[in-house]
Amino acid sequence: MAIEQLKDQIPDFAKDVRLNLASAMSDETLSPQSKYGLLLAAAIAARNPVVIAAMESAAAVVMTPAAVAAAKSAASVMAMNNVYYRFVHLASNPEYKTMPARLRMNVIGDPGADRADFELWSLAVSAINGCGACMDAHEKALREAGVSSATIQTAVRFAAIVQSVAVAIGAAGYGVTEAVE
Repeated sequence: MAIEQLKDQIPDFAKDVRLNLASAMSDETLSPQSKYGLLLAAAIAARNPVVIAAMESAAAVVMTPAAVAAAKSAASVMAMNNVYYRFVHLASNPEYKTMPARLRMNVIGDPGADRADFELWSLAVSAINGCGACMDAHEKALREAGVSSATIQTAVRFAAIVQSVAVAIGAAGYGVTEAVE
């Protein structure tokens, strides 16, 4: 499924969502790899098969298979980390902050794509998943890598748009069968 087909599935009650997606797709602030990896990672975090299929299809055109896998890895490892570190951050008992996570995260050391892109994708997923501790960590790593605040804001804006597309399509009654076709 192409992005244009995805836009066509966004219902009229979510016209702003459709317009925001069109705006994001025409935005050239990010490199193609940064942008499409971010869109794919955000789609996976948004958990809508229709949106995932469209973003993966679009990403495969401009990204290497290794970079596509890295975007998927960012979404997967952040799904785990966001739950764990959100708990550690929000739990009243400070003892959890002193305990080792004991979670494998080897992909962070060698993501298979540019490290700044991987951090950007991880930040976007963490924003969708609502993990403040992870957002702070990834934003700090991005700033240390010389990534501008405007680029970071763009990444989170794109994540918000992808999340809203998933919600709008889900609210309209589209389901897994749409992604299989």
